[in-house]
Amino acid sequence: MRRNGLRELLDNDQPSLGTRILSSWPTTIELIGHSGMFDYVEFSAEYAPYDHLLLENMGRAIDLFDHLTGMIKIEQESRLHAATRAIGAGFQAVLFADIRSAADARECVRVVRSERPKSGGLHGVNLLRSTGVVVDPATEAWADSLDKIVIAVMIEKKGAMEDLESILAVPGIDMVQFGPADFSNSIGLTGQMQHPEVKAAEKHMIQAALRMGVVPRVELHEPQGFEPFLEMGIKHFNVGTDVKSYFTWLQKTGSVMRKTLGLKPLTELAIRSTYGK
Repeated sequence: MRRNGLRELLDNDQPSLGTRILSSWPTTIELIGHSGMFDYVEFSAEYAPYDHLLLENMGRAIDLFDHLTGMIKIEQESRLHAATRAIGAGFQAVLFADIRSAADARECVRVVRSERPKSGGLHGVNLLRSTGVVVDPATEAWADSLDKIVIAVMIEKKGAMEDLESILAVPGIDMVQFGPADFSNSIGLTGQMQHPEVKAAEKHMIQAALRMGVVPRVELHEPQGFEPFLEMGIKHFNVGTDVKSYFTWLQKTGSVMRKTLGLKPLTELAIRSTYGK
């Protein structure tokens, strides 16, 4: 079975750095791999269109780089199906969105783990590319590899924050990520991601995770503003999103060139991105 580089970093208490993509074009993953800068790539499938063939081709692109691990982010309704297909395609980490309780967290662990007594999961034997389809589909090595899949959960709902310590205590949860957009929405502060109550919740989640031995991860849009998180003890970051980076480039580059050419913007409306603000 393929080595799980992110699992090795977590087990050895080493820092990790990832980046996010919404594009399912495998060449995007190849570019990330060739950069030599990231330990893993997160396909944020919660927001993006994809199919099973694309997942397999993304898995093949990840396999080109021994240092690279694939993570997929999936929404609540497709947990069992999406996690099974993604792991079968070659992803070795799963980020589950929309967690509201410890029961949700336990279900996430079950959909990843093998349906053998000592693993207690729901993941059955299947003929998918991660096991060579018919080459190695039902072995101890395969079942053991499922126990090594990195399981991360989003803490982004009011209910999840209220049940935080119970979620952190669920065996098998490796990593947690605070989601300010959904959390602010769930407490009636829609869009106010810098509100003191939201920032206090993020700090509380990080401190609780560190205290209970679960890895907290922080998302950044740019390689800046990370110093306060370092001081808190954070050493796992995910930086940038392909669509955000491209949109920012379009705004900056287009603005410079239109001014140079004496052209006005093509719309009177203020074009701005509120994502991450």
